[in-house]
Amino acid sequence: MKIINLLKKDLLLEIRQQYTFYGILLYVTATIFVLYLSMGQPEGPVWKGLFWMIQLFICVNAVAKSFLQEGRGRLLYFYSIAGARDFILAKLVFNALLMMLMSGVSLVLFLFMLGDPMGHEGYFVLITCLGGVSLSLVFTFLSALAARAQQGAALMAILGFPLVIPQLMLLNRISTIAFEDVLQGGLGWMLGIMAGLDILLVVLAIILFPFLWKD
Repeated sequence: MKIINLLKKDLLLEIRQQYTFYGILLYVTATIFVLYLSMGQPEGPVWKGLFWMIQLFICVNAVAKSFLQEGRGRLLYFYSIAGARDFILAKLVFNALLMMLMSGVSLVLFLFMLGDPMGHEGYFVLITCLGGVSLSLVFTFLSALAARAQQGAALMAILGFPLVIPQLMLLNRISTIAFEDVLQGGLGWMLGIMAGLDILLVVLAIILFPFLWKD
């Protein structure tokens, strides 16, 4: 029940402020339009690389600020009404849903402006949703650590590089399957690896955040 109430709180704040959604929409639209003017409709490997690069920047702007924007007084209030695990789980779920929405919007804009070089669109839609969730979990976890350690963006950059690079490499490898004319095997075990990394991040967040929460 507490998790649902915290989710409602984040949703109401997002609807009331709306600067995140419209700001990211403007950023994505302008970036993709510039890519279209400079490159036209690129081939599959280039299209795929640009897409995941844009997803990374979207996640940094949309998700990474989730804890950094919480003031000390607000955190003290949440500390009095909810537990640490409920709070971090609510943040993880909300940011995952937000990133899925942003990823869907960016995919539609990519297909509209940069063309459709894919051979299996349905698989790539699934990979986009899963990739958006994976990136959101990473940056939510990093945002929580950085905010409570009072180091801000510097700590996120230091911790984020070794966590994000393997994930982006895995997403790029999985995405290659959707661009092949003949569907290749191996998708299942690669998705399993990604799911395992996501579960590990959630477990680490549940274990570590209560220690930061007490500070």
